[in-house]
Parts: sequence; C-alpha cells; structure tokens
Amino acid sequence: MLFTDRVQAGRQLGARLAHLAGQDVVVLGLPRGGVPVAAEVADALGAPLDVCLVRKLGVPGQPELAMGAIGEDGVRVLSEDVLRETGVPPHALARVEERERRELLRRAERYRGEGPPAAVAGRTVVIVDDGVATGSTARAACRTVRARGAARTVLAVPVAPPDWTRRLAGEADELVSLASPHGFFAVGQFYDDFAQLEDTDVIAVLRRAERRPSRPSRPSTPSTPDPAPDPPDGGGPGLDQEVGITAGTVRLGGRLTVPAGAAGVVLFAHGSGSGRHSPRNRFVAEGLNRAGLGTLLFDLLTEEEAGDRANVFDTGLLAARLTEATGWLRARPGTGHLAVGYFGASTGAAAALRAAAAPGARVAAVVSRGGRPDLAGPTLGDVTAPTLLIVGGADRTVLELNRQAQARLRCENRLSVVPGATHLFEEPGALETVTALARDWFTDHMAAAHV
Repeated sequence: MLFTDRVQAGRQLGARLAHLAGQDVVVLGLPRGGVPVAAEVADALGAPLDVCLVRKLGVPGQPELAMGAIGEDGVRVLSEDVLRETGVPPHALARVEERERRELLRRAERYRGEGPPAAVAGRTVVIVDDGVATGSTARAACRTVRARGAARTVLAVPVAPPDWTRRLAGEADELVSLASPHGFFAVGQFYDDFAQLEDTDVIAVLRRAERRPSRPSRPSTPSTPDPAPDPPDGGGPGLDQEVGITAGTVRLGGRLTVPAGAAGVVLFAHGSGSGRHSPRNRFVAEGLNRAGLGTLLFDLLTEEEAGDRANVFDTGLLAARLTEATGWLRARPGTGHLAVGYFGASTGAAAALRAAAAPGARVAAVVSRGGRPDLAGPTLGDVTAPTLLIVGGADRTVLELNRQAQARLRCENRLSVVPGATHLFEEPGALETVTALARDWFTDHMAAAHV
C-alpha cells in the first residue's frame, strides 16, 4: 500500500504543493473521497475549502465504467470510445444524465445549504481527488472551474495511472500526482483504508474546515489585457500575456512572462503537441519565473502540423521556428536587451541545439530535459552556448543517446542524471529536481551574458 488512508495521503499531497502557499488559492475536493484529502491540502496551504461537484455517467449495467461525467454550470464530458465500444444508445445516456443531474443538485444543497459555491474567478484553484482512474470526473471538474473564471487550475491527486498526464493534457495548468505506479487498475488498491464515505462524512469535514483559523493569503491582482512591456532598464512591473508569433506563413500562439528586472528570457522548444499548454513545461517555467527569469512558452507547430509525426522529427523546421521566435523577442521593446536561453524537451532539445549552433545565434545557455540531442546531427560540434543535459536514470536508452551526444559537444557542458526518473519525470520530486537544475544553469549563465 502507498497510503494508510485519505488523511495521510492528503498530508503528503499538501507538502508536495507547498510552492502554492501564500498565493490566492482555493482548494476544491471531489466528493466524496476527495474531500478529506482536499481538507489536508487546504490546511497545508492555509486556503479555503469547498467541493467541486461532478458526477460520473456510468454505463447502464456497468456503473463503475464511466461513459462521461457532468459538472455544475451545465458542464458535460463524454467518452466517445466507451460509448462506441458499449453501444449505449442516446436515450439511455440521457436517462443516466438526468438521474445524475438530480443527484448533483441534491448534493449541492446538502453540502452547501443556501450558501453559494466558493469564489474562484481570478484565483488559483487546486482540484483534489483521492485518485484518478479514467479521468472523466477530473476532466469535468477542470472544465467546471475554467467556466467559472479560474485564473489557474491545478489538478492534484495522491495516485494515478502511468498515462494520466497524456489523458488529461491541457485540462489543467498543472497536473500533480504523488505516484503513477504500473499495475494500476483501481484507486483503492493503493490505500490500506479506503472505506466508502457518506454525505455526513463530507459535511463534517467541510464544517471542520470552516472552523479552522484562517491564514492570510496573497490577494489576487486583477488581470489586465496586454500589459505594456518593461522599459529597457528592466525597472517596470513585468509582464505576463498571450502573444502571437508569425513564422513564415503560420502564426504560433504563446505566452510571454517576464518578471521585473529579469536578466534573460528562456524560450521553450517542445517538439510535439502544445508547448504552452504542456503541464511539465508550465511547471518548469513557473519555477524559472519565481527565480526572476522570463519565459516564452509557445507552440513550434500548429495543431494541424503537430498531427503529422514527420513534423515532430523535422528538427530543421523546429529550429527555424525557434530562431524566428528569438528574432521576434529581440525586436520587442523591453525584451530586446535581455539574454536568451533555450529549454528543449524530446525533439525540441535537438531543435534548441541546432538553433543555438547557427551563426550569430547569441544564446546564453541551453537546457535539455529528456531530450534527443543526437538528432541535432553534425551541428552539435558548432554549439557554443553552455549546455546542460538532464536525463532520468531509468530512461536508459535516452541516457545513452545523451552520453554519446555529450561526447560531441565542444562547449561547456554537463550531463545531470535524475536517479530513478523515467522519460517524463513523473516520479515524486523528479520534476522539481529538473526545475532546480535548469534554474541554476540559466541563472548562472544568463547573469554573465546580461548586458
């Protein structure tokens, strides 16, 4: 067993989420089992606690198999694969949804009485359950919170299947699980005490949280669209905004965040999927932002281009896009004077090294996370930027490829191995280690390059 009970799991999860303490946070537990876990997280963060009401839509005759889920405010999520495989007709789905909608309303009244849901607009919302299985209810919860105007969503659970981040990619800004063990078939197998809870148990936890002495949290700051860039002396208030970058005939979406007084900006090169919505990229970027470094999270490929696997491995195309984004950044008032660094993952690491090797690139530092630097080919020998290669100790094939690539680098370089980590660094503490290594590498080398 991983956990004695939900309370112990919640305490461990609260410690894992300590980086959120002091922010304007609200914690929402998924009834019933997620509420005692969420209560411990809320206590650790000094944050208010409420419930996020969602209901699984179970297949008729197989109620444990989710064909979808519903949430408050009319949110509805369906699993087309399950519906197709089970052959559930529309009228049967409608009956199940109607029944679960009534139950959702009943629980809202029972748990909250006449009170309104906790205000989430403009805040960081941590959604907590005792584990993730299919992900249907978690997905509905994330969408419910987004619909209510949350500024940022964090989905946090003690345990989840190994592929849970792939299944829920893009649903939350940050995905956190204490463990993602192989051999997962049910959440309860990882608890010594996984007793079923009643409504009275949930209500008791919520009432205890109401009586807990409150601790002040940082007030939220109303967001303003497209804040003005910092002046060249770096003395401005900083910026955090969605941006669009033209690269050839396409326009790439991104998010530019530059803390006041930043010495440099790190551009994230993500070869597949959405770089700006990647939970792992966001996690690392936030760690760099807290250290006073700017970040540009953007998509090297359009959604249509990313659907073609050939583009994911076209490091020439990816490097060209990264170079164009760098030029765009350097042409902006307020950021043109800042040192530039590259953070690449998987094939994006090869693109970062290839772009850094180009004549006149002027890149202060490069970090590769679980990358494929070998795909940079003969350009590896032309890289002059100090390069850090971070690889999981259990990612043996990629580790060997990084060792071979490191032997071809002529610049200052280091290979850091994270013990026990696999390719996606999903193990507890692994991504935090990656963030700390990248932060220190960029901080050291960008300070020297800053003009």
